[in-house]
Amino acid sequence: MKKIISLFFLLSLFIISLAQFPNAGGASRMGSTQMAGRFYGKIVDATSNKGVEAVSIQLLQNKFDSVSRKRKEVIIAGMLTKQNGEFTLENVPLFGQFKLKISAISYVTIEKTVAFDIKMNNTGSPDMSQLLNSIDKDLGNIKIELEEKTLSTVTVNSSKPLLQLGIDRKIFSVDKSIVATGGTAVDVMRNVPSLTVDLDGNVSLRNNAPQVFVDGRPTTMQLDQIPADAIESVEIITNPSAKFDASGGTSGILNVVLKKNKKVGFNGSVRTNIDSRLKIGGGADINIRQQKINLFASGNYFQRKSISTGNTDRLTTTGFPITHLYQDDYSEMSSKMRFGRTGLDYFIDNRSTLSANISFAGGSFSPLTETDLLTDSLFPIIKSNFTERNSTTSGNFNHIGRQLNFKHNFPKPGREVTADITFNSRSNSNTNNIETINYTHLSSFVPFFNQQQKGAGKGKNIIIQSDFINPITEKSKLEIGGRFALNTSNSTNAFYMVSPITGELILQPSTAIDYESEERIYAGYVTFSNQLKLFSYQLGLRSESSTYRGNLIKTNEIFNNDFPVSFFPSIFLSKKLKAEQELQINYTRRINRPNFFQLSPFTDSSDFLNINKGNPGLNPEFTNSFELSYQKLFKNNNNLLASIYYKNTDQLITRFQQKLTDPNNGKDKILNTYINANSSYVTGLEMTLKNKLATWWDLTSNFNLFTSKIDISDLNQPEQKQFASWFGKINNTFKLPKNFTVQLSGEYQSKTILPPGGSGNKGGGGGFMGGMGMYGQATSSQGFVRANYFMDAAIRLDFLKTKTASISLNVNDIFKTRKSAIHSESPYFIQDVNRQRDPQIFRLNFNWRFGKFDANLFKRKNLKLERENMNSMDINM
Repeated sequence: MKKIISLFFLLSLFIISLAQFPNAGGASRMGSTQMAGRFYGKIVDATSNKGVEAVSIQLLQNKFDSVSRKRKEVIIAGMLTKQNGEFTLENVPLFGQFKLKISAISYVTIEKTVAFDIKMNNTGSPDMSQLLNSIDKDLGNIKIELEEKTLSTVTVNSSKPLLQLGIDRKIFSVDKSIVATGGTAVDVMRNVPSLTVDLDGNVSLRNNAPQVFVDGRPTTMQLDQIPADAIESVEIITNPSAKFDASGGTSGILNVVLKKNKKVGFNGSVRTNIDSRLKIGGGADINIRQQKINLFASGNYFQRKSISTGNTDRLTTTGFPITHLYQDDYSEMSSKMRFGRTGLDYFIDNRSTLSANISFAGGSFSPLTETDLLTDSLFPIIKSNFTERNSTTSGNFNHIGRQLNFKHNFPKPGREVTADITFNSRSNSNTNNIETINYTHLSSFVPFFNQQQKGAGKGKNIIIQSDFINPITEKSKLEIGGRFALNTSNSTNAFYMVSPITGELILQPSTAIDYESEERIYAGYVTFSNQLKLFSYQLGLRSESSTYRGNLIKTNEIFNNDFPVSFFPSIFLSKKLKAEQELQINYTRRINRPNFFQLSPFTDSSDFLNINKGNPGLNPEFTNSFELSYQKLFKNNNNLLASIYYKNTDQLITRFQQKLTDPNNGKDKILNTYINANSSYVTGLEMTLKNKLATWWDLTSNFNLFTSKIDISDLNQPEQKQFASWFGKINNTFKLPKNFTVQLSGEYQSKTILPPGGSGNKGGGGGFMGGMGMYGQATSSQGFVRANYFMDAAIRLDFLKTKTASISLNVNDIFKTRKSAIHSESPYFIQDVNRQRDPQIFRLNFNWRFGKFDANLFKRKNLKLERENMNSMDINM
């Protein structure tokens, strides 16, 4: 099977290398749904500069008349201006040529050619990364009787692709990914180029954990709490500029964009699914748009049953006696999740919009874990000990996010100001019952004891931000902004012994903890960009300062970390070359602050093999990133993006092991904690290719070759061996006859050094079992992950007259090869951990889209407009 998979990858790369890009495939076909935009503006008197009421506004398009067999101008939208002279033309197609006709009594009739400002690449296709920002066109204040101003026209004949490649970011369209339908954001990330996802859902970007945003702002949600069906797209920003939050350190930003619609009329969808473990899911969303109000709402519910198996082989060399342990694990977790989002946009006028939305996520989970441990004491006398450990957990979590946003567009195109406030809150609690039974060969007595672990956590996150964009000329602009963030967290945790006689819970005082923290971050930035013929540049500078305060409430221990103002410059230089080529080099400086889990001094001993504890004395890590990127555009939307990157980090936050002596029995144990290493670096080469190999076959390929090194400078800690690693990922989309679409994706990752620092964010305070402790896995800076690979597949059928319904079947890990095999070493042990989770899960999905995109649907009749035969026209979308 390994040979088959390797052949599959090599064949795909071979096809790419032989494909003649200029001639590969045919032109992209128009999607079944046309995108539409909006023209708006204001008519003012040339002398008084005041708005003019009841001016006739007509938008005309030259179309072919099938009756006369000739082309003629047709009115596709129109209205009379309001009392203040404003007008809005909705549901305007993004393609074709348009003429705006302005007429009123006593005024000179004006005819203007208008178009949407959609940037085109050299192949004649639209720049999809800028498309969504261009569909609302402000025509500004139009003065009657002045000389007309003609805007350039543009024709768009393209549907949104699965992946949009840009020098600064990649945009992955989730609605085009069939293999993730009915899953969570974790399933989405497994198929996004440049990303790798481990068995526990931890995402890595270039071998480091990225900063996760939702709708451009930090979130307290985890990716497995967000349904895939609620996501519009995923943005990958490998080297963010000074405009973005400086947090994220060594990796970059992963921005999850949730679905939101602004189409006039009403539209929505309903969906449902069931998987091969008979767990169901479903959801619905709806959008209603009238003149000044846009309402949207969505809801999702899904069940999961996750099964994980694993084993651990560990030689402990510290203490006395030396022991060898073999551990088998079986875990089964059932969960129920819910997710919802609702909000509105209020269009104060043509240029000002006030938006508000609220999202919520919640659920319950109930893991059951069975562990068998066989321990051999090797010296001085060989003897064995067998232990059974069973744990059952019940837990729940809740998250609520709120956002209020104001945006104002000035008459000058591109000038805008935004202000928003985001407020997130979360809470979680869990109870874990642990039963331990010990068997020895020296006694018929079987000792056992029961424990109970209780944990709870809550937190709040507030972000206030404002940005101003000011185009100085057509090719230069200035951007400034400010941001304030407040993060508060509280975590309680304790272990109790269960009395074998009375069943009473007896608190173990040394394990009880009640920890709270507060972090404040102040930031401001300024960027300036300019274009000089084929050369363009952007210079930016961001400043941030932060304060951190932690408090152990029971002992009144205070931990303070105040970080003064730090500066984070960014430089982006870009040069357009001949033959549709572009070269960019950039530099940024970023920060990664320790998170709550890494700082919390709570000692989690639920797994005695892997005792975990945070370090409240951690300092932030600072990263200098350099990236050189080359992009080549070919005909038929074929695209090549190659990047060489280097990231150097000072005071890297990394996992670290040290010896811990149990005060109760004097035995030595291993404590996993966090430290600041001296420095580290990650460097590599990444290539992403988009190929249309035929009219029915689209292929996206991603390849990453990298290496990393950590300098700890600890004589007791062996140096990590350095070696090169690589991974490849491909996504195939096949458009078959009869409205069938097939997707096949796969990934291969070679032997890889363990990611420095680990994930560090599981649990979030009072989390389940300290994240990974139940599997006996100890992530450290010494070790590697063995090679692994997997393949996913899906098939979808679109049906009904307008293809508004679809049914799909997807399967993950077709060949049951997605496994985790980790080898780690320290001065205290040598360990191998092998795991597998949820192979070959089939999911059957149904989706139905409905709606009427009618500009008149919620408008009152305008009798005056009717008398002039100027009713707005319906646009079929």
